[in-house]
Amino acid sequence: QVQLVESGGGLVQAGDSLRLSCAASGRTFSGSFMGWFRQVPGKEREFVAAIRSGGITYYADFAKGRFTISRDSAKNTVYLQMNSLKPDDTAVYYCAADRDSRPGRIPTMSVYYDYWGQGTQVTVSS
Repeated sequence: QVQLVESGGGLVQAGDSLRLSCAASGRTFSGSFMGWFRQVPGKEREFVAAIRSGGITYYADFAKGRFTISRDSAKNTVYLQMNSLKPDDTAVYYCAADRDSRPGRIPTMSVYYDYWGQGTQVTVSS
């Protein structure tokens, strides 16, 4: 059974940092792209960042310069380092993984992800 388990969320103040982790089990994702999305109540889930198996990264505009995605294939884990957090970053953050990175699958689009974690809450107070 494939599982993605996020951790590292919490309540922080504006300007603080958080590091989210997503540990995968049940299969290896070394050949897949993995990503982070976020969602607030009443809004659609939005892309945050993604990373391919070769290390190519993608970021939403709001994440560029503040967030960094990385992965440790040996640990089957992906991370999201978030700096200079703002109240607008408050959301549930979800980790996701693609099955096999077939051609044509786009890491910035949620529809191309096959596995999802349960989410971790990030709350940034002003």
